[in-house]
Amino acid sequence: MITLNNGVTLPAIGLGVFQTPPDETRGAVTAALDAGYRHIDTAAAYGNEREVGEAVRASQVVRGAIFLETKVWISDYGYDETLHAFDKSAGKLGVDQIDLLILHQALPSDFDKTLKAYRALETLLDEGKVRAIGVSNFMVEHLSKLLEKAQVVPAVNQIELHPYFQQPQVQALDAAHGILTQAWSPIGGITFYREGAHTSTLQDPTIVEIASAHDKSAAQVMLRWHLQQGRSVIPKSTKPHRIAENLAVFDFALSSREIDAIDGLDTGQRGGPDPDAITLANFGRPIPEA
Repeated sequence: MITLNNGVTLPAIGLGVFQTPPDETRGAVTAALDAGYRHIDTAAAYGNEREVGEAVRASQVVRGAIFLETKVWISDYGYDETLHAFDKSAGKLGVDQIDLLILHQALPSDFDKTLKAYRALETLLDEGKVRAIGVSNFMVEHLSKLLEKAQVVPAVNQIELHPYFQQPQVQALDAAHGILTQAWSPIGGITFYREGAHTSTLQDPTIVEIASAHDKSAAQVMLRWHLQQGRSVIPKSTKPHRIAENLAVFDFALSSREIDAIDGLDTGQRGGPDPDAITLANFGRPIPEA
């Protein structure tokens, strides 16, 4: 468990459901809960909050033991709009309280709207409708501007982070303010081109060698690398055996030399969209009502 800056705890490993089709989401969440996961990460823009909620309600695990995290999409930014975005997400999830609600992206072209959205999160926190609030894909400039105006320091900043893209400046700013860095695509699920070769982190020679030494998979090594540096991770899979494998990372430890070797793999190459390029014109989409 990781303790957030407001005292709320969350499981260090959660199941991510980004790009998981709604008809596969229910099964993936069920498999995760059966395997021992107690943290599920979704988003309004994923279109599968309803299926996450259905799996949670159908589970034998009590609701209070499951940490639910979701995100407000940029189309619902603005004070009143974001308050309503909570209603939509809570309705789809079938809950009265969301454990962690975060802004999905900064909106650099209309940062005032971003600030109003965050102020709505602060209101929801004050009213007890959410237990913690945060942001996602906020770079140094975005986070610095937010911190100048925010009444509540974000508990979490969820960013793309894996051995090939480590964002040290963002991590440093998060740490300086007690913000948990949460890694999406923590095992580099997006394929990267390194030194002219079409490779991915799962085939990286350094990571594969370390995995062999511990009799673990490359994915498990990368997740362990995150955990030992204090990050939260939300690996995504729909395969029950992979879901279970990703949780089985608490029975070994990487040496400082191994961690340094993985740290040395950073390419500075982003796989997801550039957060500075996010605009309503390019990425806006209506989020359906509950």
